[in-house]
Amino acid sequence: MGILSGNPANEPLHYGEVFAAWSYVLTAKGAIACYQTQLNHAGDGDLKKLLEEAIQGGQQEVKQVETVLKENGVGLPAAPPERPKACLDDIPVGARFQDQEIAAVLSMDVAAGLVACSTIMGQSIREDIAMMFGQFHVQKAALGAKVLRLNKEKGWLIPPPLHHSKAEDC
Repeated sequence: MGILSGNPANEPLHYGEVFAAWSYVLTAKGAIACYQTQLNHAGDGDLKKLLEEAIQGGQQEVKQVETVLKENGVGLPAAPPERPKACLDDIPVGARFQDQEIAAVLSMDVAAGLVACSTIMGQSIREDIAMMFGQFHVQKAALGAKVLRLNKEKGWLIPPPLHHSKAEDC
């Protein structure tokens, strides 16, 4: 067997895994703070549920990745403070994020998270790290499907111009 063929938890992380995991935690902590703020701005109940799901999922991911980083002696990135709850009516209408905008940002973040998880999985040599980010990838894909469905149901999805084949016109 090779040099890295024992228990993955006993194998060292390589620099790419360390940087990717650390960056992932930093980004996830920022996203959680953003979703907490957006939760104050959201008016749609279904959108609020998805934001809460994204917050809970992000917090679980952070906890898992931080555990790995700590076990490997890596310092953790600072977290922004938790956002306080606010009443939607206290936010002036012109200063509010609209539900459609919040849903678009959530969609964009899920897509970026899928790419990040895939990248980390691809560069990992520790199987436990690859599997952990594979688990995150599956969870994000499920959340992304829910956000897409919500965007369609609410009429918030703005598709690009649709392509119609000229062969269909004949």
